[in-house]
Amino acid sequence: MSRSARWTVVVLVVLVALGTAFWMELRDEPAPQPGAGQSTSRDHRDADTPEALAGPRSRADLAPCPGLGRGPGPEALRGITLDCAGDGKPVDVASALAGRTVVLNLWAYWCGPCADELPAMAEYQRRVGDDVLVVTVHQDENEAAALVRLAELGVHLPTLQDGRRLVAAALKVPNVMPATVVLRADGSVAGILPRSFVSADEIAAAVDEKIRSSR
Repeated sequence: MSRSARWTVVVLVVLVALGTAFWMELRDEPAPQPGAGQSTSRDHRDADTPEALAGPRSRADLAPCPGLGRGPGPEALRGITLDCAGDGKPVDVASALAGRTVVLNLWAYWCGPCADELPAMAEYQRRVGDDVLVVTVHQDENEAAALVRLAELGVHLPTLQDGRRLVAAALKVPNVMPATVVLRADGSVAGILPRSFVSADEIAAAVDEKIRSSR
């Protein structure tokens, strides 16, 4: 066999060996899981068990989440079920908001402007009474931190735990926090307010304007 032929055989053997090793490595790779490479967001952390949340829930002392309203509720929110941060019970969001004029306040525990705004939301709710229902929606997996923040602020508004930000996605809210959504009693969206407020007066003016202009 000539020298060139021998070198050709050597090169072929090396290539076959490399190819075999590569195939064996691929074969041993774990199968990709559903959603691999995508967001694995969830409504709350594994650490946020009912036992772990019992103390923060007691200190936060949140108002109960609304029960079933009248009618089917906002169409965009149908099929979304979230936990009520106050007691951990599941809430059918569309049904709970049905038949009510609702202000949804979207926030997260780490958001500074949200912390400034939440007491104003609580004061706005106190002023309007039963005419409008204010519900906050916490948009981070860390439910315990949300409860601690609400307790620190002395804000006791009913709160939905929405780590996956399903409400914002369904209502097409811009990716900013805080953001406020005004819903009419028939479930339609009167307005989306992607901004922060510093007083109950500001909130009242903005909400009233959205409700009036949409009639």
